[in-house]
Amino acid sequence: TLRELENGKTEFLHIDIMDGHFVPNFTLGTDYCRMLKELTSIPLDIHLMVERPEEKLPWFSFGEGDMVSVHAESTPHLQKSLAYIKSRGAAAFAALNPATPLCALDEITGEIDGVLIMCVNPGFAGQKAVPGCFEKIRRCRSLLDERGRQDARIEVDGNVSLENAVKMRAAGADIFVAGTSSIFSPGSTVAQGLEKLRECLKD
Repeated sequence: TLRELENGKTEFLHIDIMDGHFVPNFTLGTDYCRMLKELTSIPLDIHLMVERPEEKLPWFSFGEGDMVSVHAESTPHLQKSLAYIKSRGAAAFAALNPATPLCALDEITGEIDGVLIMCVNPGFAGQKAVPGCFEKIRRCRSLLDERGRQDARIEVDGNVSLENAVKMRAAGADIFVAGTSSIFSPGSTVAQGLEKLRECLKD
C-alpha cells in the first residue's frame, strides 16, 4: 500500500492517533509512526486525538516536512503543544471538532501553520459530514485572511468524498484527508482513487 501511495505521489500520510479517552476508540501509536518514517519518504500528517497532547508529543517520530495536529479541546495548554511541534521543525495545526467554534483560534492565529477542520465527530470512519461544515470552512478561511494569515492552510477530515471534496475546495480547503469515502473505496485501486480525487479538485 505504501508503494501504491508513493507511486501516486501522495503528499502526506494522515495518521490518526486515538487514546480511547478523547475519542471513544483506540488506534495506532508511536511504533507505527516510527516504522512509517523508516519505510517511506512520504511526510507524516499526525492527527493526535488524545488528551493532554503536550505530555505525549515527545513520544512520536516527526520533524522537518511533517505536520502535526492537536485538538483545541484536548488541552488547557494548546500553545505549549504548538510551540513544541514547531521546535521539532514540523508544521503545527490546531484541530477543531464540528461543534467547536472558530473563536477557539482567536489567541493562536499567529502561532499555527494551519487549521484541521473536522467534518465528522472524530473516532470512527464511515460517518456522514456534519451539516454546516462547508460554511465553517468558508468562515475559517475568511478569519485567517482577515488576520493576515493567507499562508495558513485549511485541512479537512471526515467524509471527504469526491462530491464533498469539490465543495470543500470551493469553501477554501487546501488539504484533504482521503479515506474510505474516496481513495480506499471498494471497486477501485488506490491509484485510481487518487487520480479521481485529484481530477475533481483541479481548478
